[in-house]
Amino acid sequence: MSDQDKPTVLVLASTYPRWANDPEPGFVHQLCQRLTDRFTVIAVVPDAPGADPNGIFEGVQVVRYRYAPRRLQTLVNNGGIAANLKLYRWKWLLLPGFVLGQLIAARQVFRRQRVDVVHAHWLIPQGLVARRLRRPYLVTSHGGDLFGLRGGLLTRLKRKVAGSAAAMTVVSRAMQEEALRQCIHAPALSVVPMGVDLQERFTPGSDLRSADELLFVGRLVAKKGLRFLLQAMPMIIARRPSVRLTIAGFGPQEAALRRQVDELGIGAHVTFKGAVAQDQLPALYRRAAVFVAPFVRDSSGDQEGLPVALMEAVGCGCPVVAGQVQGLGDLLGESAATVCVDPTNPTALADAVLDNLEHPERAQARAQAIRTNAMARVDWQAVAGRYGDLLMQCAQPMRKD
Repeated sequence: MSDQDKPTVLVLASTYPRWANDPEPGFVHQLCQRLTDRFTVIAVVPDAPGADPNGIFEGVQVVRYRYAPRRLQTLVNNGGIAANLKLYRWKWLLLPGFVLGQLIAARQVFRRQRVDVVHAHWLIPQGLVARRLRRPYLVTSHGGDLFGLRGGLLTRLKRKVAGSAAAMTVVSRAMQEEALRQCIHAPALSVVPMGVDLQERFTPGSDLRSADELLFVGRLVAKKGLRFLLQAMPMIIARRPSVRLTIAGFGPQEAALRRQVDELGIGAHVTFKGAVAQDQLPALYRRAAVFVAPFVRDSSGDQEGLPVALMEAVGCGCPVVAGQVQGLGDLLGESAATVCVDPTNPTALADAVLDNLEHPERAQARAQAIRTNAMARVDWQAVAGRYGDLLMQCAQPMRKD
């Protein structure tokens, strides 16, 4: 298909790479990249301090809009919108400009060229912007917007966004059930996860795994549950004195987590690596003995949908221990009953971790079974094809004009 014949999809998102190898999550851009063989893809995303200028980034036309003086454009990064609003009250002042700026930038794109379909990532606020653009749109919920944004007005807005969409996707079956519980109905509701490159990038390595390194990768926010892993560490260390925990991530809870490490007296066993570039992650997953993802539902009701870091670890063949949040069964398959524990119970979490450390052959066999299940569900080749088909269906009314 020539570029002139391709339909154009306008992507609305908040989380998006600011530059190549940005440590912030890059799943929206990775999907955009894989849609460029079927679509002209334009991503309208927020600007940030130090971000690349507008232009073509790995085949995607990226438009970064300003929503405040540049040094203050901090609503999205270092923890995500929900965490930033909770921790820094003044950032609520950024929200109107954030939403209005995206709407204005999208309309400017519309004036320059024809747009056939809009893909809004997150019901709120991107879905609200898409609803005002008067084009067919697909809206994708990633978890926090569905589980965490609750209350009379917010729920009504989510229902309006879904009801006006041409179609809606969620990234796990548990989220589909949650949407129906909240009476959030779209003309078509599908379960389509985000993807991971399990063919070339996130693959098992040839080197031997560490015998005692635990790994956590993710934003340092409440729903990731890292504080519960730290609570369990003294019990793990007591039985396995050589164990160490590597923490790859950053976020608003970092200072509190560092204090917790000091209070528990486990500093010699814990390393905070901070932000890690995307291209360095596979080596961490291939080296670790166990990837620990102690996910919980936080005080606002927010929880993970289908977390990308867990998918990446699975792709690299790393044994995993995870929290008991809804939706992980889609990725973990029959092993979910063994792999998932209540992380708020430090004894149960410690026992699950130690079981993997003390029985590495059994842990590795289970990791291989989980990877086989994941290949059919979350590899980008299959996932991008499903999103492409959905967007084509949504674009049909505009293509007929």
